[in-house]
Amino acid sequence: MQTIWIGGAEWLAVLRVGLGLWWLESWRHKDKKGWFERGTGIAWAADVAGKHKWGAVKSGFETVVAPRPKLMAYVVVYAELALGLGLISGFLTPIALLGGLLLNLLYLVLMIHDWAEQGQNAMMALISLVALLGMSWQTWSLDSAMGLFL
Repeated sequence: MQTIWIGGAEWLAVLRVGLGLWWLESWRHKDKKGWFERGTGIAWAADVAGKHKWGAVKSGFETVVAPRPKLMAYVVVYAELALGLGLISGFLTPIALLGGLLLNLLYLVLMIHDWAEQGQNAMMALISLVALLGMSWQTWSLDSAMGLFL
């Protein structure tokens, strides 16, 4: 593979780090007090799920999220932080990429009616897939330095 400036493996690492920064920004801009103390994030998601055109989304939300809103708020917010830090540092990268892909697909399904959100989730899912299949942890990563996921 011929590239300009740096090699293909390095470009995959740039893509991985960029995705990590995107996740970190998603975490940074969240109103954590609202999510944790007032339950605004989960309440918003409950409203979206309750009006969803797919019954499986509503029933899945009622089964998994609704019984434990406070826990799920922490899971969502800190999953985004963990994904960002893991991808930027390249630590447990395949797990972070797969987790991010699944979270973006979950967001994509939840927000299927909101095309403004779909672009972001689709692009993040695509980057996750490319970085995963391209084994982006082989360059500029703690995984590589530690000999993980060879």
